[in-house]
Amino acid sequence: MKFTFGYWRIRDRYEPRYAVEYWDHEVRGNELTVYAATNHIGDRGDTLNQPMLTFTFSSPMPDVIKVSIVHFAGRPNRAPHFQKAQQSGDFVSVREEEDRLVFASGKTEAVIDKRPNAWHVEYRSEGKLLTDSGYRNAACMYDREEKTDYMVEQLLLDVGEQVYGLGERYTPFIKNGQEVQIWNEDGGTASEQTYKNIPFYVTSKGYGVFVDNPGDVQFEVGSEKVERVQFSMKTECLDYYIINGGTPKGTVQMYNRLTGMPALPPAWTFGLWLTTSFTTSYDEDTVTGFIQGMADRDIPLHVFHFDCFWMKGYEWVNFTWDPDTFPDPAAMIRRYKERGLHICCWINSYVGQKSSMFREGMENGYFVKNTDGTVWQWDFWQAGMALVDFTNPAACKWYQDKLEALIDMGVDSFKTDFGERIPVTGIEYYDHSDPVRMHNYYTYLYNKTVFELLERKLGKKEACLFARSATAGCQQFPVHWGGDCTATYPSMAEDLRGGLSLSMGGFGFWSHDMGGFEQTATADVYKRWCQFGLLSSHSRLHGSTSYRVPWLFDEEACDVLRAFVKLKCSLMPYLYAMAVKAHEEGIPMMRPMVMEFPDDPTCAMLDRQYMLGDSLLVAPVFRADGEVTYYVPEGRWTNYLTGEVKEGGRWYKETFDYFHLPLLVRENTILPVGETEDRPDYDYQTGTVLKIYQPVDRVPAEISIPDMKGENPVHVRMCSTDGQVSVTADGGNNLTAVCMAEQGMDLKVPVAVL
Repeated sequence: MKFTFGYWRIRDRYEPRYAVEYWDHEVRGNELTVYAATNHIGDRGDTLNQPMLTFTFSSPMPDVIKVSIVHFAGRPNRAPHFQKAQQSGDFVSVREEEDRLVFASGKTEAVIDKRPNAWHVEYRSEGKLLTDSGYRNAACMYDREEKTDYMVEQLLLDVGEQVYGLGERYTPFIKNGQEVQIWNEDGGTASEQTYKNIPFYVTSKGYGVFVDNPGDVQFEVGSEKVERVQFSMKTECLDYYIINGGTPKGTVQMYNRLTGMPALPPAWTFGLWLTTSFTTSYDEDTVTGFIQGMADRDIPLHVFHFDCFWMKGYEWVNFTWDPDTFPDPAAMIRRYKERGLHICCWINSYVGQKSSMFREGMENGYFVKNTDGTVWQWDFWQAGMALVDFTNPAACKWYQDKLEALIDMGVDSFKTDFGERIPVTGIEYYDHSDPVRMHNYYTYLYNKTVFELLERKLGKKEACLFARSATAGCQQFPVHWGGDCTATYPSMAEDLRGGLSLSMGGFGFWSHDMGGFEQTATADVYKRWCQFGLLSSHSRLHGSTSYRVPWLFDEEACDVLRAFVKLKCSLMPYLYAMAVKAHEEGIPMMRPMVMEFPDDPTCAMLDRQYMLGDSLLVAPVFRADGEVTYYVPEGRWTNYLTGEVKEGGRWYKETFDYFHLPLLVRENTILPVGETEDRPDYDYQTGTVLKIYQPVDRVPAEISIPDMKGENPVHVRMCSTDGQVSVTADGGNNLTAVCMAEQGMDLKVPVAVL
């Protein structure tokens, strides 16, 4: 939202109350409260008839500073509130100097200027400026037309500083120059709208800012004042956190510690998922035909997903299999489980009026209501649909009880679709939450309700969703996918751009509709998307009006899909190690290049390639002629599929067939590769080959290989001294180390088991 007209003028409808100068302060425990006048105080009379802004500085953990700016304290923000961690310890200090106050958390400081007419807050780390707020930045803006207040903050953008994140955004990866509204919408992947809005950004200087408001936050990223990131909202209290992790990766990790670490998805979820598609016709014979067709072509399949029409039309959701199409669903699921498949079912939180659940939910008060006490309804999506009120514990239990019957039948996971079309006008929640703040937060409660049921029924190591909408904290409930894309190369590229943006918000696991959702891909696009999809954390074939089985495109598509499914399964010892790292350390599996190489200026703008974990660089092909231009950071990198070595610090332009693409292994890498190619869940610690790539003399390398539950890791270490490579492990069975020589000859290295 813009409040100014050029640099000097204010738009006619707004009356600004800027923080102008320090007036007084108080220290209460580990909190510093500073009172800022909105006019210069020349004498005692100047304290009359003017607003004051109250700034409170506190810290939930080292190197995280919370800033709270309040106009009217008697109007606190209503629920809901993001859940945040609070760490104990002696890491906060406050000191007063002649002309300034210093609030310190760890090595990070907020420095407040006390001089007259000189309001200024600097955020510093070890003497270096991160950002600041000063002249005409922090303000309460009175809207004369709406007769309400907006709280505004503007933080400095340094020369050359780039901004990333703010959710799964399909607009340009670097957010500088963009206006961003944090407001979940069902807008597809080809617009400025997004399903996953996260009021958190990271900059190339290595710090981040988390705006602690689940409602309608407006960001102007160098798009109103070009040297400032502005965020504003209709409220009397603005809370934000300066998060100083030192690097983009460190800051994302710190943000995850604050808002919640991603759960670890079970190993089976990393295999190939196939769906019925959306509006296509299907019954058990159709589904079985898909499954058998994959088996006949030796394409490993691990999860089958039933999309919307497993329930009868007009009755979404009733959580009852359509009896005309699936007369004996329990027996059908049992037959599929005997094939080694896991089962996922589509759900959402909307209950159509024709559903058997509607009257039950209405009579028991389980739905969101109008302010007059009636049930809120509309006809958009399902006729007369109502919305489950997850602020009501009884409604949560009722919803879980319905899903529990499906789990008992053999369903392993749920695709929690929608959660964005949440009303805000004339609405009353069970717990009286603010409807505007609930608009984005609703998806947190929705996905949390379903995820916790899966944890309770199947165990914490087996819970997994396939979720579309999200807000801050939803990274705790993986997996998330990119939503409705189109079967084209531009849409494939925008999907990747959105996923990389989301990873800057701490989301460890992400997927997309391989082959595109809308329309039907050419065989060329389908095959390239299969490459990309199977080199993502999770891999699902899904479409709208047409099926996504490969033989409907061409026979070569079957060969490509088979090759990359088997490749991914063989890489699972490495991939699951990276999944455990995402869960335990908060580092996403799929990472923008700038997250892994923040000191390489070329990596700052790359959004068509990514790191898959610590050691694999992936550059998908987005052209029909197979040509791809990609950048290789410093070092010696080896193409995993061809063995060709690339010197880093330069760009490459190459053409690839459908069985190859830039999949580069970083130098000094131990890459554990399994001997199983037909499933993702197997013993990663037995028979695994430890492939050693380009060892760097006297620079040790290591990796921890977990078991199939993500536990009991085997720690492997490698060191090269004067060209002699040694490998040690503290466990495992029949591990083999192979040094991948440039000449193509594999040199075996004995593994010393400690």
